[in-house]
Amino acid sequence: MQFRITRHSGFTPPSDALELLLARLGDSQRLGDSDEEFFFAMVGPEIRATTVDDAPVSMTRDDRAQIGRRAILEFVSEVCEQTPELSLDWFAVSSEL
Repeated sequence: MQFRITRHSGFTPPSDALELLLARLGDSQRLGDSDEEFFFAMVGPEIRATTVDDAPVSMTRDDRAQIGRRAILEFVSEVCEQTPELSLDWFAVSSEL
C-alpha cells in the first residue's frame, strides 16, 4: 500500500520542507506497536511511504488505508515535535487508492 506526504496547501512551508522531513524520517521505520514497516522515498514533489499490505483479509481496503494514513501522520507529528525547524501544519498525508 502506498501513501503520499505532500506540502499542505493551506500553509506556506519553506521550499525544502519535504527534504528536511525525509532526512528525519530515514529510509524505513517500524510505526506504532505493529509490525508494519514503512519505507520512505522522495518521488518528484512528494514523499512516498510504502508498506506491504498484510492487514487481515476481513478488513476493507479503505479501512487499511485509513489505519496506515493515521500511523504515518502520527509518526510525522512525532518527528515534527522533536525537530524545531519542522511543523506538522506544513504536511498532508493521503493514501493512493
